[in-house]
Formats: sequence, C-alpha cells, structure tokens
Amino acid sequence: IQKLCDRVASSTLLDDRRDAVRALKSLSKKYRLEVGIQAMEHLIHVLQTDRSDSEIIGYALDTLYNVISNDLEEEEQEENSPKQVDDLGSQFTEIFIKQQENVTLLLTLVEEFDFHVRWPGVKLLTSLLKQQGPQVQQIILVSPMGVSRLMDLLADSREVIRNDGVLLLQQLTKSNAAIQKIVAFENAFERLLDIITEEGNSDGGIVVEDCLLLLQNLLKNNNSNQNFFKEGSYIQRMKPWFEVGDDNCGWSAQKVTNLHLMLQLVRVLVSPTNPPGATSSCQKAMFHCGLLQQLCTILMATGVPADILTETINTVSEVIRGCQTNQDYFASVNAPSNPPRPAIVVLLMSMVNERQPFVLRCAVLYCFQCFLYKNQKGQGEIVSTLLPSTIDATGNSVSAGQLLCGGLFSTDSLSNWCAAVALAHALQENATLKEQLLRVQLATSIGNPPVSLLQQCTNILSQGSKVQTRVGLLMLLCTWLSNCSIAVTHFLHNPANVPFLTGQIAENLGEEEQLVQGLCALLLGISIYYNDNSLENYRKEKLKQLIEKRIGRENFIEKLGFISKHELYSRAAQKPQPSFSSPDHMMFDHEFTKLVKELEGVISKAIYKSSEEDKKEEEVKKTLEQHDNIVTHYKKVIREQDQELEELKQRINTLTSQNEQLQATVTQQVSQIQQHKDQYNLLKVQLGKDTQHHNSHGDTLQMNGIQTEEVSKLKEELEEWKNKHELLQGQLKEKDSVIERLNSSQLEMGTTEQSSQTSKFGGLEHNNELQKELETLRSQIQLQSAEISKLQMENQKLQVMNTTADPMLGDSSATAATSSELEGRLEQEIKELKSEVKALSEEKESLKQHLDSSSSTVAILQDEKSKLQREVAESKKEQDDLLVLLADQDQKISALKIKLKDLGVPVEDEDDTESGDQGDEDEDGDEEEQD
Repeated sequence: IQKLCDRVASSTLLDDRRDAVRALKSLSKKYRLEVGIQAMEHLIHVLQTDRSDSEIIGYALDTLYNVISNDLEEEEQEENSPKQVDDLGSQFTEIFIKQQENVTLLLTLVEEFDFHVRWPGVKLLTSLLKQQGPQVQQIILVSPMGVSRLMDLLADSREVIRNDGVLLLQQLTKSNAAIQKIVAFENAFERLLDIITEEGNSDGGIVVEDCLLLLQNLLKNNNSNQNFFKEGSYIQRMKPWFEVGDDNCGWSAQKVTNLHLMLQLVRVLVSPTNPPGATSSCQKAMFHCGLLQQLCTILMATGVPADILTETINTVSEVIRGCQTNQDYFASVNAPSNPPRPAIVVLLMSMVNERQPFVLRCAVLYCFQCFLYKNQKGQGEIVSTLLPSTIDATGNSVSAGQLLCGGLFSTDSLSNWCAAVALAHALQENATLKEQLLRVQLATSIGNPPVSLLQQCTNILSQGSKVQTRVGLLMLLCTWLSNCSIAVTHFLHNPANVPFLTGQIAENLGEEEQLVQGLCALLLGISIYYNDNSLENYRKEKLKQLIEKRIGRENFIEKLGFISKHELYSRAAQKPQPSFSSPDHMMFDHEFTKLVKELEGVISKAIYKSSEEDKKEEEVKKTLEQHDNIVTHYKKVIREQDQELEELKQRINTLTSQNEQLQATVTQQVSQIQQHKDQYNLLKVQLGKDTQHHNSHGDTLQMNGIQTEEVSKLKEELEEWKNKHELLQGQLKEKDSVIERLNSSQLEMGTTEQSSQTSKFGGLEHNNELQKELETLRSQIQLQSAEISKLQMENQKLQVMNTTADPMLGDSSATAATSSELEGRLEQEIKELKSEVKALSEEKESLKQHLDSSSSTVAILQDEKSKLQREVAESKKEQDDLLVLLADQDQKISALKIKLKDLGVPVEDEDDTESGDQGDEDEDGDEEEQD
C-alpha cells in the first residue's frame, strides 16, 4: 500500500498513476484501515489534479467510497463488531470533510455526465451524509448551487444514477428544514410523483418505496412544504395510488410496503400535530378530489391485508377528524353487505369483538373518536340510537348504541374499556346529550325492572371487576358528570354511590388499585364541584365534611394526584391516537387527560374552601352570570346597532352616488336647455327677418299668422256685404227702369201740346215732382255707389289679407321642419367647432411643450456658448502669454549667441542653416540632371 501511494504521488505518467489507484481500489475493501490512513490524502490530490481523466477519477472515488462506507460484506461484518465499523467510517468521514473544499470538489464531480465519475461520486456523497449528516448538510447548504446540482440527478436518463440520486436526497433532507424547502422548490414533488407513476404506483418496486420515503422527509413537520404540496395540486395526484381491484389476494410484500408508506404520507398532511388551518385545507382537498372516497373503498373491500386495513382506518380517521364535511360523508358510507350496514356499525362490531387483532381494535376506536371530534351532529346520532327503552334482541338491525352498550357490559375487559371511551367521546363537550343519556333504560334480565345506564355503570363498578373495566367506566362517569349538575344529582341520588367512592379512596391498596383510587377521588371531586345543592343530604358542605372525617383532605389530594403521576397517563397525553404496546397498557384516553388537567386544580381548591367561601363564590358566580348576561345583552344590542349602522352607511353611500348622478344629469340638462335657448333665439331672429314683410298690414297680425277663427269671421262678413251689394244693384236696376219709363212718358207729353191747360198745368206739377224724385234717387244711387265702391275696396283688402294669412298658416309646419333642420345643422356645426377647438387646444399644448423644450434647449445652448466664450478668452490670454514668453526667449537666445561669438565660439544662425540646407538640395539636383 505504501509503494502504491508513492507511485500515485511521484509518477509522472498518467498510466502509472491510474494503475496504482486501481490497485489501491482492489485492496481498499480488505485493508480498509491501512488504505484509508495512507492513501486518502493522495486520492484527494488525484481528484484535484487529474480531472481530465475520467477513469482515474472513477477509481479514486470508488476507493474513497470503500474506505468511508460501512456497507461491508458479511465476512467482514463477522470479523469486526458493528461498533468498530461505525467508528471507522465516521472517523474517515471526519478527516475527509475537515477541508470543506473536498465536499465542494465532490459536488463539481457529481455534475460530470460521465457515468464512471458521476455514479461513484453520488455513492460517496451518500456515504458521507450517512456518517456525518449535519456537518455535510451544512457544507452543501453554504456551497453555491449545492442542492440544485444534486437535484439534477433526478432528471438523469440512467436509472441507476437516478435511483441512487433519490437515496442521496433522502440522506440530504433528513432533519434539515432549510434543505427540505430548497429541494421542494426545485420541483422535487413533480419529479418524484412522475417517477412513482412511471414505476406503476403501489405495484412498483423499491424505487417507489425510496421516492415515498423522500416525500415523507420533505413533508413531515414542514408546514411550508405541506402548504406548497397542497397549493401545487399534488394531493389530487395521490388518488390513483389507492385504486384497488376486486381481487385483492396475493399482494406482494413490496406492494404492502408501498401502500403502507402512501397511507403514512396522507397522514403526514392531515396529522393532528399540524396547524389546524393547514390540516383543514388538506382535508377539504382530499374530499373534493375523491381521495377520501377511495380510502373508504379500501376500508370496505375484501381480501385487504390486516396491516394495510389497520393503517387505512387510521388514515381515514385523521382525514375526517374535526372536518364536518368529511365526517358527514363517512356517516353515509355503507358496507357492501345484505342488508347494507353503515360503515361505523361494521367498524364498531370489530372493536367489541375480542377475536379481532388488538391494533385493529385500537384503530377502530381512534376512527370512532375522530368521527365524533367536534361533531355534535354525529354525537347526537350515536346517542339517539341508545334512547329507546328496550334493545332489539333479534339483532336484525344492530345500531351503534346497542353495540356500545353490548361492549360496555361484556365479559371482555378490553371491550368494556373501548366502549366506555367511545361513549365518553359521544358526550364530550355536549351538555344536552349528557342530560339525554340519563333517560336511557337497560333491561338487565327478564322479570326485573329496567335500570338506568348510569346506575348500571355504578353497579358494575361496585362488583369489583377488572382494573381495566373499572378505569374505563370511571373515565366515562367523570366525563358524563363534568359540567352537568343534573347528572351529578342523579348520581348522588343513589345512596350507595358516595359510600362506595369514599370506601375505595380510604383503603390502602396496591399499586394497581392506586389508579382506581385516583379516579374515584376525581369522580367524588366532580360531584362536589358541579353540585347544585339540590339534594339536602349531599350538599357540597356535607360531602366535604364526609371527606374530612372518612379520608382526610391531604390524603384525598394525594390520591387525586396518582392519576397525573402515572406513566400511562403521560403517554396518553402526548397524541390523540391510542397507541399501546399491549392490551394491559390500555388505561388512559387522550381527551380524558385534558379533562384531568383542567379539573385537578379546581377540585383541590374546592375541597379546601369553607362554606362561607362557597357562598361567596356562588354569589360571585351569580353576579358574574348577571354581568355576563348584561354584557351579552349589550353585545347583542351593539351588534344590532353595528348592523343598522352598516346598513345606514350603505344607504348613505347609495344615496350619495344617486345624488351625484342626478346632479350630473341636472347640470347636463341645464347646459342642454341653455343650448336649446340659444338655438331658439337664433331661429327666432332668422324667422323674424323672413316674416318681416308679411307683418306690414297692421298690428293685428302676429308673427305666426292670423287665427283661423278670425279668418272665418271675416269671410262671413264678406259674404254679407256681397249679398247687400247684389240687393243694392237690383234696386238700382229697378230705379233705372223707372227713370227710363218717365223719360219716355215726358217725350210723349211734349208732342201732344194740344191738351187742355188744366191737364198741362197738372202735368207740369207732376213733372216737377218727378224731377225731385229723380234727384233724390240719383243722390241715393251716388251714395250707394260710393258705399259699393267702399265695400269693394274692403273686399279687395280682405282678399289680400286672406291670401297672406293662408300661406302663413300653411307654413307653420314647414317652419317647424325648417327649425328642426336648422337645429340639426347648428348641433353639427357646434360639434365640429368643439372638435376644432379641442384639436386646436391639443395643438396649442403640443406647441407649448415644444416651446418649453426649445426654450430649455436655448438656455442650455446659451450656457454652452458662454462657457465656450470664456474658454476662447482664456485661450487667447494663454496665447498672448506664450507670445510674450517666446519674445523673451528670442531675446535671451540672441543675447547668448552674441556672448558666444564674443567668446570665439562659432555659432550658426538659423538663417545660415536654412540657406545651407537649400544649397545641399541644389547640389543633389545638379547631380541628378548629369546622370
């Protein structure tokens, strides 16, 4: 080994080093200690320096694994004791991880895809974690991307590496919440559930088992991961695990193991030790996705192995515990029997059957307790099956209550205890049912009168049965009587009960009986503490005096303390599930331990209190009750006022919003009205201009024209005048005909002058009269013609007025149409103007912004200009200074030249040198021309 180590350390050729490491690997199993001591440092050096050669790296990793790992062969295990083996592996691991860089180096090697490097690297890291878990976990946790690199192993296509990666992560996640969280958030749940599905769920091999163990590590006692598992909808993916067929015979050992772990994983999510909120949300998710229904199917299936059935009962118990929806569903589940029976009844039959396995009976009791936990509805249903006065002896319809009573009074002490505890859970924190259970009557034997359940329990106690039976009955009685004064009164009403209890407490018995004595003391203490003094012989004060005389206060308190000091009490107080190593240890129930803790102190105080203190306490209680009643009344009033206030606030809010809406509509309508007014005024002006020439007849015509009634009146008057005119014309024609007749008669008289003088004189007179009449007629005719002409004028005027009035009346509808048309045009023009104004305002804003930006740019440019001007001025000043300096230097140089010439040193002037250079150039040019 020493030579091989030297070759590894000193050989320059890689092949030589590789051969040496291979030889060390072959020796490392048999000579583990020697190789570990001498070669470990060299092997680590190989890992650091020969990274390019995967073969030598693989050999080095295998050698380190053989040295550190405790997975020895059987022969070596026989030679060395396990303790020495453990110590050796642990020591070498400690040496390896002393330099944290070694673990970091190993993490980088695990990243290599080469099988010969990756696989031994995974195995070595797993072994390191097994030996020194917490230290290696800490190193991996602080190394950059350490956990993430290891998570990539689950995605490896080579099953060997993937499966060993699962084992590595199992060791990595043990008891380290920080790493568990990182692994969970690296998508571990998704990958592991995919592997389980690929491998065939519960029918899969050991890979499924490893994945389930890793999932347990990630979820157990890690609330963050449990919440992440639920939120990621991974609970739904657990349902296919529990799909079992009708034929459940011949399950393989691996399937039983897998299903056992799957059930435990469900229990991890709904464990009573988890925060109540998290447990409740998981329970609801399991019901909604059908997982609970699937578990109940397994529960009622035939041919399921006993240990799987027991674990399924425990799982269902915790899935329904304290969740009303799940409890209601469980109550509705029926067993596939003929006739169908409720699952609860079938399970209780198993519990009170002494031929069933002990663990199964414990599981059924736990299931019944979980079903009744915070389930007043379920408690009522169980107690209601006890309320009929007689039990059906035929057994055709066995109820839960009948099974419990049967178990309570059977010859099997375990059945007595289980039934008593189950019945106590049916009464837990339910005063109404405690009172109802007092009505239960039992027919003990034919011919005897029925006995109350309470009386029968005390009768069995006094008969001196087994300790387990008495403990169960005493727990039932303590639960029943606590916080129920009526039950206490019923209990004390039997004159044999108190003497029995005092006799039990006062005796000095062995250790086994001490537990019974303690429970008897608790029962008597409850009878004092919850006593309402309704029985004269068993008032609080008299019972205290009885204890003082028969037992002694100190002795009573000491016996009461036996309960909480008992080892089995401490075990039962730890968790709700009843887990006992043997039936003999089945003494205390978890919920009962809470009751003892609550009552032990108050009973001790009550025993030492005097009657005056009791009276004072009762008075205080009464006043407190009154105060509580007043407070509750005021709370109710305040609650109602709060509700009213909320309603009023809501109404105020709604009314305010309605008011705002109405105000908005009012303002809108006001603006619209104003617009319409403006439009109306405009139209009025326009119409005034159009109809101005129609209104020149007189003040009687309005802008809208003459009324139709006035026009009809005028037409009637016109007709009357026409008729008068025609009458007058007829009269005129008659007069004209009379005049013509007179003229003709006058001519006739002028030709016959030979008449007598009498007749001539008479004729002249008559002629004069006729001329007068003619004159009057002419004057009348003139007057009538004047009147006719006047009427004709008026007729013409009326016709003109009529013609002007009719168009005005006819134009009213046209005017309305024109006005609506004008309104439409005006609205359109207004809209166009608004849009133009809006566009102009936007343009103005943009121009303003542009102006602001340009003004800021101008200001910046002005600043830059001023800066440049200052720089120019400074540069000019510097230039002037330089010119002055140059002039000074020229003067100094000329002065120095003069001095040198004076001293006799030949000095060439710049003009001479320049002319010399020119001369040389001329000579060169001449030579070139000659060539």
